[in-house]
Amino acid sequence: MLLNCSNLNIHYGQMQAVMDVSFSVEKGEIVAIVGANGAGKTTLLKSISGLIKPTSGEIEYNGQSINDLRAHEIVGLGLSFVPEGRELFPFMTVLENLKLGAYSERARQHDFEENIERVYKHFPRLKEREKQWAKTLSGGEQQMVAIGRALMSNPDLLMLDEPSLGLAPNLVLLMFDVVKELNDQGTTILLVEQNVLHSLELADRGYVLETGSITLEGNGEELINNEYLKKAILGM
Repeated sequence: MLLNCSNLNIHYGQMQAVMDVSFSVEKGEIVAIVGANGAGKTTLLKSISGLIKPTSGEIEYNGQSINDLRAHEIVGLGLSFVPEGRELFPFMTVLENLKLGAYSERARQHDFEENIERVYKHFPRLKEREKQWAKTLSGGEQQMVAIGRALMSNPDLLMLDEPSLGLAPNLVLLMFDVVKELNDQGTTILLVEQNVLHSLELADRGYVLETGSITLEGNGEELINNEYLKKAILGM
């Protein structure tokens, strides 16, 4: 088991955002967590990545508890997070933003130029724009930088929070193609998306999160064909 979360409870002050959530990710999988806006998906990823601490429960990565580790220590173990909204440094260039992903000891054990070329192979447009400030890029290009920055840390598990949010339809398809390519090359993926249908078509397994609790789980096809999911989430 690469990632195992058991009975997680997460609060913001007095408000409980995640309630008794348990799920797992096996090495080599694409696992999707889907649900409506405000269901607790982002909170869950932030907790796994060390940005917020769970009130109770256990998060294990590669058999090691990471509850008490700081975010940069978790990155050093091989778990990287691409946040919703990209969170780039707007007055730094594309290349400078990518370099920020390569600060950990784990990243420094790999050849920097090889890592950059790997990112550029997935996103050729970034090589063309490597000297531009991040703020001058389109939304799709900024998302490419955010994913590329995470890849610079050589993750075994890549967590993506709403990678298709706000993108044009052709770029949405590109993002999902890149996720599939990364997985085919050996990167395990934990994908949080409001684009439920695309996510479940891509995923090996999925979990449905509603108001902080997991209400359904199964393989992608099972969930797509689930009558409750069709009505409650997909609106079909």
